[in-house]
Amino acid sequence: MKRILIPGFLLLISITAFAQKEIRLKKKDRKRDVELVTSMGSIVVRLSDSTPLHRDNFLKLVKQGYYDSVLFHRVINQFMIQAGDPDSKHAASGTPLGEGGPSYTVPAEFRTTLFHKKGALAAARQGDDVNPQKASSGSQFYIVQGRTFTDGRMDTLETTRLKGRKIPADERAVYKTIGGVPHLDQAYTVFGEVVKGLDVVDKIAGVPTSKGEDRDRPLQDVRIIKAKLIKRSNHKK
Repeated sequence: MKRILIPGFLLLISITAFAQKEIRLKKKDRKRDVELVTSMGSIVVRLSDSTPLHRDNFLKLVKQGYYDSVLFHRVINQFMIQAGDPDSKHAASGTPLGEGGPSYTVPAEFRTTLFHKKGALAAARQGDDVNPQKASSGSQFYIVQGRTFTDGRMDTLETTRLKGRKIPADERAVYKTIGGVPHLDQAYTVFGEVVKGLDVVDKIAGVPTSKGEDRDRPLQDVRIIKAKLIKRSNHKK
């Protein structure tokens, strides 16, 4: 399961060093939402102030134009849609993707209030074997589609995938009604959520994907045409 969220060849360096070379944020930037204008419609995400390293990194990349033209290169229905690999911008059909990104990672920012419900925005990362600190990719992210879970299935997850960690009652209620992927909680950093465009997430998650060497890549490219900061408003999902 973790394999599909792992970009490779990442070097851990200071976020501060990166900030010195990149666009500086204005105070008002942190109060804006991010619109991902995709080839299948727009998705608006709101970043969490409780994960400031991930928030600021994502905002800087958006302002830099880093995400413009990247593909959703890995898509699994009832699980998640993943993007952020700069190598995907001009990738030929059938090319395996998921290894690209800047040469730094972002320290994990796990928060008990942020979990993998449907619409959660989270950071991809390398596996625990080479990344025991669970540091996030500098650019690759995924949006949760997930599925609904019964109490019985969550009980099973607690004793298997979660190694005894209990899913709180309030999160259980969400996973039973809205859905998500509870087995990723506290293992990958959630740093925001979709506030508009969950229907677009569902559309992207449902596209036909490859079974070949470029496994899970959409057979027809799904592209982020433009990522931009927009004024925050009361969106309906």
